Amino acid sequence: MSIQEGKEAEEKASSYLKKEGYTILTRNFHSKFGEIDIIAQKENILHFCEVKFSQKYDPISRITPSKMNKIIKTINYYLLTHGSTYDYQIDAILVTPKNIEIIKNISY
Repeated sequence: MSIQEGKEAEEKASSYLKKEGYTILTRNFHSKFGEIDIIAQKENILHFCEVKFSQKYDPISRITPSKMNKIIKTINYYLLTHGSTYDYQIDAILVTPKNIEIIKNISY
């Protein structure tokens, strides 16, 4: 996947979330642990969204246990530095050429 395809997938995911009533708080939040693609809020819940794109296969397979570890560490850093008291969840936004799907609360 090219950097351009990744940016386009994140743009589509952001538009999708806005249409679904989410407020986008930030995009591409970086820490030394990793990156969160989109941080959004809806109904007093923070949504840490990992955007995955694929043309040929199910993009969810690209969220590995190692990737989840990085996401969780980055979320903890975000919460520490932003002092949020909201509940939160980790969502996957899967983008293919024909579809956008959100899988809510992928942590386990």
